[in-house]
Amino acid sequence: MSETVLLVGGGGREHAIARSVAASDDATLFACASNRNPGIASLAAGFEQLDENDPDAVVDYAEAVEATVAVVGPETPLAEGVSDALDDAGVYAFAPNSTEARIETDKSFQRQFLEQHDVPGNPAYEVFDDTDRACEFIDEYDGDLAVKPAGLTGGKGVRVIGDQCTAEEAKQYLRDSDYDRVVLEERLVGEEFTVQAFVANGDLRPSPAVQDHKRAYEGDEGPNTGGMGSYSDATPELPFMDADDYAAAVDIMRAVVDAMPDYKGVLYGQFMLTSEGPKIVEFNARFGDPEAMNTLPVLETDFVDLVTAARDGDPLPEPVFAEQATVCKYAVPEGYPTDPRSGTKVTIDEDSAGDALLFYASVDAREDGIYTTTSRSFAVVGVADTISEAEEIAEAALDAAGEEGLRSRHDIGKPDVVQSRIDHMAELRDE
Repeated sequence: MSETVLLVGGGGREHAIARSVAASDDATLFACASNRNPGIASLAAGFEQLDENDPDAVVDYAEAVEATVAVVGPETPLAEGVSDALDDAGVYAFAPNSTEARIETDKSFQRQFLEQHDVPGNPAYEVFDDTDRACEFIDEYDGDLAVKPAGLTGGKGVRVIGDQCTAEEAKQYLRDSDYDRVVLEERLVGEEFTVQAFVANGDLRPSPAVQDHKRAYEGDEGPNTGGMGSYSDATPELPFMDADDYAAAVDIMRAVVDAMPDYKGVLYGQFMLTSEGPKIVEFNARFGDPEAMNTLPVLETDFVDLVTAARDGDPLPEPVFAEQATVCKYAVPEGYPTDPRSGTKVTIDEDSAGDALLFYASVDAREDGIYTTTSRSFAVVGVADTISEAEEIAEAALDAAGEEGLRSRHDIGKPDVVQSRIDHMAELRDE
């Protein structure tokens, strides 16, 4: 039977999902989002610009196009109950409901849930709803801490004492921000990586590990962003990991699914590989952005088959991934993330991207072309046998795009940067 798939969301992650759905032999894609992503619109039979965080608006569109399944991309619609509303309307959503999505949307719930269910790799933490008490804890704690708002911040809310700021700066950050609740966690030292998995009916099907680069500038300098780019290897693990490290991370994710058996959709585990093995940085309830753009282009299994197996209560197929490496690099407006300047015309398209894949994110499609907004503009992804070859493909696409009004982290996937990760882990393991 042919499926009508509704995709909710309009970023680079959703463009990657749209490509995977459009590649299916038996699926028709419709999409809706708050912004009109020209890449998604070019793949979809219909695209409706609406408030993607409004459950009623999304359900109305799903019913209008007679959607048989839906995929919800971003985290905010999950928090607002879009997945719940679709399920209630009889449109199976391959995404967790708002209660289960709290594994991402409420970091205090996340830590307490992991502790309650004895999930391994959970760092020491405390939750505070009083800023003064949180500041006192920072003064009293013997060591460095990660400071995390409990709610959603688009990947930009975390401050790490001893890395991004001093203890005094962290306390001032809390006083200036006035968050309702914050989580203070022991600082984890090592190399971060992400594993994303398809989950439904108690099954967990992991994908290759990815390393994201959150910091704005080369050399891991500057403020956190939504993610400047990422890379994966031709193997499930990354070069600074071994097979046991990857297996340990997947075991942690499996423990989460065992504790949350009704979870469906994508579970994203972000880990810190420490000298003691993987520790949990956080969990997200959807594909990562940019990590989806590493994983989905090498997925050889039909994406829609995974979604429909989940809906029908069948065992999830074992996904097959091409044994190729990927490097993703974002182009962002000048000044991003602190003072982004919009309105630059984007000159790259799929024809001029060369061998790279092009994924649009937050852009403004006008009659005379595509322009930047104040968020990440587009990503280019190289796919090749090695990380260095994939990096060269992505870099060539950025060269074609030009740099006027745009900025990228050119160091992502470079051999010296990858080697520095390997050396860092070797040093930690030898200590």
